[in-house]
Amino acid sequence: MRNFTRSILLLIITILVACQPKVQEKPSVLWIDGPANFGAYANNQDSIATDCERIAGMGFTHIVVDVRSTSGDVLFKSSVAPELKSMPGWSPNGYILRERTASFDYLQAFIDAGHKAGLKVLAGVNMMVGGWSAPGIKHGMVYDHPERQEWCAVDLKKDGTLVNQAQDDSTLGGRFLDPANPAVQEFLLSMLRDLASYKGLDGIVMDRCRYDDYAMDAGYTAEALRQFTEYIGHEPERWPVFSEPGHIFLDKEPDTIETQWLTFRCKVIHDFVARAADTVHAVRKDLPLGVYVGAWFSEYYRSGVNWTSPSYNLAKEEPTFSWATPEYQAAGFANLVDFMFLGAYCPAANVHGDTEKTMEGYAKLGRKRLCGDVQFCAGPDIGNEKGFEKGGQGALLPEIKETIMKEADGFFLFDLCHIRMFDYWDSLR
Repeated sequence: MRNFTRSILLLIITILVACQPKVQEKPSVLWIDGPANFGAYANNQDSIATDCERIAGMGFTHIVVDVRSTSGDVLFKSSVAPELKSMPGWSPNGYILRERTASFDYLQAFIDAGHKAGLKVLAGVNMMVGGWSAPGIKHGMVYDHPERQEWCAVDLKKDGTLVNQAQDDSTLGGRFLDPANPAVQEFLLSMLRDLASYKGLDGIVMDRCRYDDYAMDAGYTAEALRQFTEYIGHEPERWPVFSEPGHIFLDKEPDTIETQWLTFRCKVIHDFVARAADTVHAVRKDLPLGVYVGAWFSEYYRSGVNWTSPSYNLAKEEPTFSWATPEYQAAGFANLVDFMFLGAYCPAANVHGDTEKTMEGYAKLGRKRLCGDVQFCAGPDIGNEKGFEKGGQGALLPEIKETIMKEADGFFLFDLCHIRMFDYWDSLR
């Protein structure tokens, strides 16, 4: 009788457990930057398989594989975007080009190896970029196809001149395209269409889906002038809009035309994100499309991006945006994407807090600003921020992950190259 009763109790417990709703595991995502990890994987498919197993062993559930760098060339099969054959990188002798001689499909190799290890694989694509420049190196599609240099952004320099980024030798690094240019948009949408066709791909993340980060004076192309004139309904009284060149941050309340210019740029990005979502979902309705943005929203107007919910009251909630009009608020695109990554990039000492400039604060404010429109992951840069540059922070990583997981819908970490560089393989295991 006792054994029978015990069997009945075990059966009841089994049924009750089976009927409990399953708790959805929050994703833990590792970013794999293209240039930073190029040497490890470009010509070595075995390393991809080995490291996917190690990444899964650390407790990560997803990886983001960067397959389009700032040069604009790609590490996947595309009918429009040029295949990446070399990557600029630093050496003791200055910047050099490192060659890719292998013929295997880079993205497909990560999809296959990642799935075998139990990881979901997202493709990261840098969007509004198309070239890379350093002393002695002009690299990428706007240099290989000179006719595409007219696609580039035009910046107002500190000396008051307007300069096409492809011809600007005063700055090092990526060359931004003009987001308002219809040819740029059509090219990028065709590229996304190719990417969405990849068998087994678990999602797409758009990075650098913005204007240049370092100035509000980016974007003064002839096409932008035409569209801006149409947007405001008359010729602008000033062009360029900001009369004093070299703006990085607002130092005063913007006047009417400056507010219109800041709003116009956000609307350009908003409308492109909407088109990108439609394009991807037309290929695969179930394929998630997301976007990476910097969590430092109080400064993000300079990038031409409003990543908040359109229902968020900017003028009321954000001191920096007392000037924000209903049109600026309507340019928020959180409701257009399936997920979002917020870069909670801070010094190693700034894990806890309620404000910007702290990892916890970025996550808390992210939830407030997104208004539940979209799920989001937040995470640190563990190599470039103060206190992380020399490594030695392995013991801090579990605390960072736990803190962010409490506030966000998931955690992401940038970047795998820092795990390798500082031997953090066991830090999150």
